Amino acid sequence: MIDLSLLRHDPEILRASQRARGNDPQIVEDAITADAQWRQAQAEYESLRANQNLFNAKVKAADPAVRAELIAQVKELAQQVKGAQQRAAQAQQRAAQAAERIENVVLADVPAGDESNFVTLRTHGEKPQFNFEIRDHLELGEMLGAIDMQRGAKVSGARFYFLRGVGALLELAIMNLGLQKALAAGFIPVITPTLVKPEIMHGTGFLGEHAAEVYHLQQQDMYLTGTSEVALAGFHADEIIDLQGGSIRYAGWSTCYRSEAGSHGKDTRGIIRVHQFNKLEMFVYATPENAAVEHEQLVQMQEQMLQELGLSYRVVDVAAGDLGSSAARKFDIEAWIPTQNTYRELTSTSNCTSYQARRLGTRFRNENGKTSVAATVNGTLATTRWLTAILETHQQADGSVTVPEALRPFMGGLRVLTPTAAK
Repeated sequence: MIDLSLLRHDPEILRASQRARGNDPQIVEDAITADAQWRQAQAEYESLRANQNLFNAKVKAADPAVRAELIAQVKELAQQVKGAQQRAAQAQQRAAQAAERIENVVLADVPAGDESNFVTLRTHGEKPQFNFEIRDHLELGEMLGAIDMQRGAKVSGARFYFLRGVGALLELAIMNLGLQKALAAGFIPVITPTLVKPEIMHGTGFLGEHAAEVYHLQQQDMYLTGTSEVALAGFHADEIIDLQGGSIRYAGWSTCYRSEAGSHGKDTRGIIRVHQFNKLEMFVYATPENAAVEHEQLVQMQEQMLQELGLSYRVVDVAAGDLGSSAARKFDIEAWIPTQNTYRELTSTSNCTSYQARRLGTRFRNENGKTSVAATVNGTLATTRWLTAILETHQQADGSVTVPEALRPFMGGLRVLTPTAAK
């Protein structure tokens, strides 16, 4: 949720942010109106309540002869107070719903526009060149006995898969390399729940325009998370956390689930866009003034990972219209996929400022001992999709794949993945 002080005292910031996102600024005007109606209804309730207290005192001091008549008036006044209280509560609910439609305020340097208006901040590494006809990650994965889409579909349906043999080892190696780096940087490792309550999913902002991408278990009224960001954002919900010693950093390892609604026909081959995958997610609680620094540090960690894996990539400053409701700024890192002759997103890193923490009630005490709303930052450090770039980038003419040196300690020293007979 946005800061209501902006809505009341500087709404032009909200209007400008919504325009940059491509949203209708009218939602800001609707929220201003609803907020004013709530405050008026609340003032009327408080005024009637004050009169009720005064009248009750008058009744207690009244002569017994007139007290019965006054008691009848007390009952009438009590009904008026009850009605005003109900109207105020309803107005408050409408105001909250109107304010929640306003997405997080984008930061000043974020490019305006839709997904086509991103800005490339930098590139790294030479795009791989081959003197043979290259194979895509799925063909390589099948030759290596590493990826089995057919049996995944047989067992679970389209966009499910098995990672087996060296495929399973490769994913675990990527995840463990990321975890090692997170531990060295002072992150606390966490294995998170993948089912969360509606209020936690709502609090992180995932039940807005992308709600169709979230799996909902209706009978239990629980949600399957598409990232451990959700559980980690809820970890300190309704708490006052201690940031006196610096930011709190978590590395959440979890299986993730996404319905990929609306993506029919997109990346249906292989494991680029699937319904289930594993991910190591960095999640940071920080003071609002430190959030931007934490954001940059997460990007640096991601770049170190991709460099050690020998991948060519670019860092993208995501345009406002493609941020998602919670992010105030987002950097994507996209690796070069040789068979597609393009860059594809491998990591996403978002500065959510105080948007999520305000919705979830996460606060900290400042130097004066007063409570303030915390800020949250998140970013991917390893995930299943990385296999696509690694297999294609490091492939050899015979279908074998060279294992990046950084992964070899996690794969028993294995240097090359070699094709195997299908089983």
